[in-house]
Amino acid sequence: MIPRRALLLCGAGDAASLDWEQAAGHMSPQQAHACEQAAPGLRSVHAAVFPYYTPPQPGANLCLYARGEDYHRVLRRRMGQAAQQLEAQHPGHRFVPFADASPFPEVLLALLCGLGVLGKHGLLITPRFGSYVFIGILASTLPCADPALPVRHCPGCMACVRACPGGALCGSGFCPGRCLSHLTQMRAQPDGEQLALLRRSPLIWGCDVCQSVCPLNQGLSPCALPEFCENLIHSLSQQDLALSDRQFRKRFADRAFSWRGVAPLRRNLLLLQGRNE
Repeated sequence: MIPRRALLLCGAGDAASLDWEQAAGHMSPQQAHACEQAAPGLRSVHAAVFPYYTPPQPGANLCLYARGEDYHRVLRRRMGQAAQQLEAQHPGHRFVPFADASPFPEVLLALLCGLGVLGKHGLLITPRFGSYVFIGILASTLPCADPALPVRHCPGCMACVRACPGGALCGSGFCPGRCLSHLTQMRAQPDGEQLALLRRSPLIWGCDVCQSVCPLNQGLSPCALPEFCENLIHSLSQQDLALSDRQFRKRFADRAFSWRGVAPLRRNLLLLQGRNE
C-alpha cells in the first residue's frame, strides 16, 4: 500500500508524497534540521488535507474551524491509523504523523506536493475543498522518488486583502497584530487599536472573512468527516464563559478553542455584548 492510499482510506480528502531531500531544499538548514530531529531517518514526507467546511450559521460566534472536534486530535488519530497500516505493509520503516504543532512547514510541503495554490492570506487553497482544510504531515523513513512541484499562487484577485477587517494582509506581508484570528486568541491585554478591532468582530474566536470572500471558496460542499460536521458548537454563551478556567478546559477539552483557556473568550464576548447593547 502506498502512503497516499493509506491517507485517503483514513479520511483525507487528498494526499501526495515528496522526497525529503527535495523538500529540504526549499527550507533553511535550521528548519530542515529541526524536522530531521523530530523524525530521525527521514526520507520522505506525505502531505494530507482534511476538509472541514460546513455552512455558516446565523448568529454564530465561533469561526468554522473551531466548531467541530479539535483538529489536532482528529488528524493525529486518523493519520495514526494510516501509519499503523503502512508500518505493517513496510516492515522496518517508520511513519510519524504531525498536525500543526511541529517543525514541518505544512503549507509549503502541501504546495510542493501539488495539493493546491498559495493564497494571498498565506493559506493553501485546494481545487476541491478551497482553503477550508487542515493539513497533516506523515514523515517517513520510506524512500520516495516523487519530486517537488513548483509552488503555484492564486490568481491574485485581492478580494481577501480588501476584505480583511484589520488590514492584516498588505504589501509588506502578513501583520498578526491586525489579524482578528490572532487577536481573538491573544491572552495579553490588547492595545487601543486592537480593542477597537475586537469590538467590531462578530466572532469571539477566529475570523473567516478572508476565506469567505475568496472566489475559489465558493460553492463548496459540506465536509463528510463526522468529527467536523457532527456535534458542532457554533456559539459559546455567557454561561459557558462563566466557568472557571479549569471547568472550561475540562468541559471543552475536545475543542480547539479551549487551549487558551476561558479568559480571552470571556473578554471577547464582553466586547461583543457591549457593541450590541
